[in-house]
Amino acid sequence: MADKKKSLHIKNSDRVMIIAGKDKGKDGNIKKINTADGTVLVEGLNMVTKAQKPQPMAGIQGGLIKVEAPVDASNVMVICPACEKPTRIKHAVVDGKKVRVCKKCGEQLDAKL
Repeated sequence: MADKKKSLHIKNSDRVMIIAGKDKGKDGNIKKINTADGTVLVEGLNMVTKAQKPQPMAGIQGGLIKVEAPVDASNVMVICPACEKPTRIKHAVVDGKKVRVCKKCGEQLDAKL
């Protein structure tokens, strides 16, 4: 089967709030987006503990380390920079370009070009 990329409502470095799971209600910036799985990494959220084997040649010490785990994209909401509230987005055409717009205040979410 061919891998399909999912179209997501978020972009890198968007500020988002987690709306489901153990970190519900917390917010952070998007670090990485995986369109194949439809998941995102949010800075400092959804932390899990992993066991790290020591690798003397690379200078890596062993032990338990905390890393960010991916969150499903459907479990995050974009925080509007204008009204500072988590919001759904709608798409509008401004000056011939498709942009994301806040549903609550109508402010444009994408950086103005």
